Amino acid sequence: MTGGRSMVTSGRRVRSGPPEPADRIEEELQRLHDELGAEYDLQETTYSFGGSEFRFLSVLDSYALLDRISPEEFVKDEQMPYWAEIWPASVTLSRIIMEDLDLSGKSVIELGAGVGMSSIAAASMGAQVLATDYSAEALRFVVYNALSNGVALETGSLDWRMVTCRERFDVLLAADVLYERVNLLPIVMAIDKLLKPGGTAYVADPRRRLAEQFLELIDENGFVVASSETYDPVAPQTVAVTIYRLERSGDIQ
Repeated sequence: MTGGRSMVTSGRRVRSGPPEPADRIEEELQRLHDELGAEYDLQETTYSFGGSEFRFLSVLDSYALLDRISPEEFVKDEQMPYWAEIWPASVTLSRIIMEDLDLSGKSVIELGAGVGMSSIAAASMGAQVLATDYSAEALRFVVYNALSNGVALETGSLDWRMVTCRERFDVLLAADVLYERVNLLPIVMAIDKLLKPGGTAYVADPRRRLAEQFLELIDENGFVVASSETYDPVAPQTVAVTIYRLERSGDIQ
């Protein structure tokens, strides 16, 4: 769930359906599944949003990935394998995308896409999506999940701290990214750099304490915020998630 390199223009296009024959798609899915299965213990979960069902492949136990992080890598980036789980905020944001937003024909970027749930929901609604994450491992799961769910999108590595991409987007999505204080200002600056004039960002957060500091930074950087709280059942509990809708103050009529 973190935001790698700033090369978002090198994303890989994922195609599904015609003109690719169904058997070719199944062959590619099997190949990708075999590759991922050789490296991770996998689980596949079905979710329903807006009357449509989606299947998402993720890592069975993300804590098992901690052993892969060397002390040198941790000191360099403090990178944790948050990408490997499907978090409640991603589930809620995906439902909002499917049920409440009109993204058809719009350009969309997701920060910290993880295994791609919200990006895939947006792509299924007709958006032109770039799913980004710091982790190259995460993007492999995004590619698989996009193909599995029959949507086309692009993936790209993106470091919130060093956004050099000149492309701007109609909509920016982010789910559960406000978990480290050091990330707050970089996320605000990334939103400012990546949104088109008149664009809108949707940030889903499970009521973390750092959200208040994020909102202060957003206000200081000329954004207006509207928020709504919603609940989605996850496992045996109900998780409260706040959806923050951000627009530049100069874009408000």
